[in-house]
Amino acid sequence: MRIARFTPPQEISASPLFGVVSGDEIEILSGDPLYSGIIKTGEKVALNKVKLLAPVIPRSKVVCVGKNYADHAKEMDSAVPEQPVLFIKPNTSVIGPDDAIVWPAMSKKVDHEAELAVVIGKICKDVPIERVKDVVFGYTIANDVTARDLQKVDGQWSRAKGFDTFCPLGPWIETEIDPSDLAISASVDGELRQSDRTSSMIFDIPTIITFVSQVYTLLPGDVILTGTPAGVGVIPVGSTVAISIEGIGTLENRAVSHG
Repeated sequence: MRIARFTPPQEISASPLFGVVSGDEIEILSGDPLYSGIIKTGEKVALNKVKLLAPVIPRSKVVCVGKNYADHAKEMDSAVPEQPVLFIKPNTSVIGPDDAIVWPAMSKKVDHEAELAVVIGKICKDVPIERVKDVVFGYTIANDVTARDLQKVDGQWSRAKGFDTFCPLGPWIETEIDPSDLAISASVDGELRQSDRTSSMIFDIPTIITFVSQVYTLLPGDVILTGTPAGVGVIPVGSTVAISIEGIGTLENRAVSHG
């Protein structure tokens, strides 16, 4: 099931809504499915009549896993980690499909990073491996946008990865998918940059969720980014980056200059 968050035509609602995507239609849901469950209203709207938004705005945090593909660790001149490397992006960095990625005035190198994102569905802490599926609402696509020059200068990642617009999510949340071996890719203006499978992760999703939940209490709507394959590179101003994940879809965003 694909759950979207969207702005409908004004005559339907002045506020964002949630719905189930089926073909070229969205069936509107009552309330936020993370809290209300999947309650269909029976009312439908054409997909081409709405604007898709980020499918979730994390109430608390976006937790990210760094260096989770060996080839990416190698291209960053870094050793393969012995345990997940964690950092946090603020929820103010989240944008949706077709929203603009804004190059910060203080950066001269803004990179794409294609990632599978996990959307948490229940408050949880210290989740055992065998219960991981119980706390996952679904999966979406993320772009862990990074000001690479600032990352190298700072020696840590908060500024480089935390700018407004640096966490595109979308186009929807897929609730019924096995994430263990999905094709993942990134292209810029049609040029393939990244291509791999989620089975290449160093730490698989159950391991990540168990580890992360030992550090943080996870809340409904929290998002976990699971790492990026090799091939990261610059998103020139004016170009469009497209992240695709098998079984979910494609997330596209255009890069623009600050101001």
